[in-house]
Amino acid sequence: MNLGNVHWPGEPVLGVCGFSGAGKTTLLIHAVSELVERGLRVAVVKHDAHGITSVDPEHKDSARLFAAGADVVLQGPGEGLQRRHGDGDLAAAVDALLADHDLVLVEGHKDTSIAKVWLVDADGREPGPEVEGVVEVLPRNDRRADRFMAFLEGWLTRQWSSRPILGGVLMGGGSRRMGSPKQLVARGGRTLIEIAVAALADVADEVVLLGAGEIPGDLEMLKRLPDIAATAGPMAGMLAAMRWHPRATWIFAACDMPLLRPAAVRWLVEQRRPGTWAVLPRVDDAGIEPLLAVYEPQSRTLLEGLVATGRRAPRHIKEHPAVTTPAIPEGLRELWANANTPEDLERLSPQDS
Repeated sequence: MNLGNVHWPGEPVLGVCGFSGAGKTTLLIHAVSELVERGLRVAVVKHDAHGITSVDPEHKDSARLFAAGADVVLQGPGEGLQRRHGDGDLAAAVDALLADHDLVLVEGHKDTSIAKVWLVDADGREPGPEVEGVVEVLPRNDRRADRFMAFLEGWLTRQWSSRPILGGVLMGGGSRRMGSPKQLVARGGRTLIEIAVAALADVADEVVLLGAGEIPGDLEMLKRLPDIAATAGPMAGMLAAMRWHPRATWIFAACDMPLLRPAAVRWLVEQRRPGTWAVLPRVDDAGIEPLLAVYEPQSRTLLEGLVATGRRAPRHIKEHPAVTTPAIPEGLRELWANANTPEDLERLSPQDS
């Protein structure tokens, strides 16, 4: 199996390939039905060498508008279909679908370098050595659908888990109630920003500082990103990070959590699941904590939507069905405590990990 040149490594993109008549569409219909029933958002890219006139016949008004040169969107109750001019670029289509789907299945494209499952046809034809990226070969028998689902469950979990995890520490805010920049306030021999960086670094592949402000000298080597101008508050730093690295899982933390420890970050990461776009932990029945929280790449779509409608608080995505709000275990709950005033700092004494 040659996986060296596969496109979208580590992404939930999987081809279902085989010769004509191998049963690709039948298998996909079965799989998509099961996956959607489980709450996953699935997209299928299907190649048709003969064009799509069977979907949008030439005599229809929409097809006539398309022939005149327009890109056309057909809309109906609870559905829509977009027909665009261009070269049918697979990469552009898949990249767009990854933004708001948990899994992208590609029917056909056996000559494209993507991870793929090969379906053996009635003649027993298996993939030739020129077919790259084959990760599973399924014989033609009554157990094929079950074998595919079993493979897909493990494969999707591995793809989800293989994303880079980045930590983002938000430094924004005037710190008026604190009386001095929060990130430089020291507790237990460390500044608050150093506490946040250390907690995230225990899990994250890289920690990035978000926003403007003075920082301790030992953090100067960390990557820093300026806030975006389109909004304010924590969203300005969060979206700056997600636009900079859109395919990473981000753990965002504020620099005002004096009790923050790696145990909180490790618990958050354990809550990640395929199909969950964000993990916003819950302190009690009313309190959702958007910082410290996990944001998968798909959650950027939700956050950008908030900004577009003038809402600046990331907690508003909690109502989306792909966002989970698990209760923080009692033994970890205090690690989410915020310090906004000198009095808060006095009340919150640091603890060892």
